Amino acid sequence: MKKIILSILAICASTAFAVAQTSSTTTTTTTMGTGTLTTYTPGSTFIVKETSGPVTYSYGDKVVYVTKSGKTLTEADLTTRMKVGIPVSVSYDTIEDKRIINRVEIDD
Repeated sequence: MKKIILSILAICASTAFAVAQTSSTTTTTTTMGTGTLTTYTPGSTFIVKETSGPVTYSYGDKVVYVTKSGKTLTEADLTTRMKVGIPVSVSYDTIEDKRIINRVEIDD
């Protein structure tokens, strides 16, 4: 009987240890970065030259492109307005060590 109880306790302890190893927490914060667009490939590459140097952003599930006055840009607008060298403001979430874009603002 004593061996059975010790075996059950050992199994419970190892299960609790395994669960503790697999759980993790991710902190997400939303931040704004501003600078000049240096590299732009839709859905792939988005690099902005900020005062601290070039910053690479990753694309999330959905990115909204707007003007400073708040107008949402269409896909057609993006092909003519998103150009290397324009000033941009990028709203992004930090997940682990990646900056995930959720909104890009450009001049009117």
